[in-house]
Amino acid sequence: MFHAILLFLLAGLAEIGGGYLVWLWLRESKPLWVGMVGSLILIGYGVIPTLQQFPSFGRVYAAYGGVFIILAVLWGWWVDKKIPDLYDWVGAAICLVGVSIMLWAPRH
Repeated sequence: MFHAILLFLLAGLAEIGGGYLVWLWLRESKPLWVGMVGSLILIGYGVIPTLQQFPSFGRVYAAYGGVFIILAVLWGWWVDKKIPDLYDWVGAAICLVGVSIMLWAPRH
C-alpha cells in the first residue's frame, strides 16, 4: 500500500508541478526553458502511474483524480498562498474516502 500511495503522490506532484511551470511560461511570461522543464516533468507524470500494480488503467486514473484534487488544494495553499476553506477540506476528505474505496475495497 505504501508503494501505491507514494506513486500517486509522485504522479500528482509531477502533474501539478509540470503544469505550473507551463502556466508560468505561458501566462506569466517566464522564459521558454521554464515551459520546457514543465513539459518534461509532464512526460514523467504520464509514465509514473504505469508503475502502479493495480490491473485496471481506469481504476488507477480514477483514484489518481481524487489524489490530484487533494494535492491541488495543498499546492494552492502552499504555493499560491490561497488558504483552503472548510468546503475545500471537506471536499478533499470526501475524495480521499472515495479513492480508498476504489482501490482497497474487497472485490470478488
